[in-house]
Amino acid sequence: MRVTVSRRAHFNAAHRLYRKDWSFEKNNEVFGLCNNPNFHGHNYELIASVTGEIDSETGYVIDIKTLKDIIKEEVEDSFDHKNLNLEVPEFKDLNPTAENIVVVIYNKIKAKLDSKFDLEVVLYETPRNFVTYSGK
Repeated sequence: MRVTVSRRAHFNAAHRLYRKDWSFEKNNEVFGLCNNPNFHGHNYELIASVTGEIDSETGYVIDIKTLKDIIKEEVEDSFDHKNLNLEVPEFKDLNPTAENIVVVIYNKIKAKLDSKFDLEVVLYETPRNFVTYSGK
């Protein structure tokens, strides 16, 4: 029997959406206010969901504390109160769109999980705008 266990987390981060190889005008046309040279921020909400078989000994799919610790180390400690463009190495040459952020987060969490687990990450940039990635 496969069950999904989810953990919600939160981080605040600033970013700027732009491409270095485009003019300011083209960046403005494509990214609008998100191209602000002084950056802008979001209060991100994250839901990481791990799916797997229930362990017959523990009754867990995964110990939720293990998932909590992975999210804290890989996401919150790395992204919270940071400028994604300037302080997070994964975005040195990657535009920190919500789509790219969720893939980076997925890869960071997935690398710490046993390969027997499936993972899905939902990232809310605002209460109404969110992206989902499950490695496919």
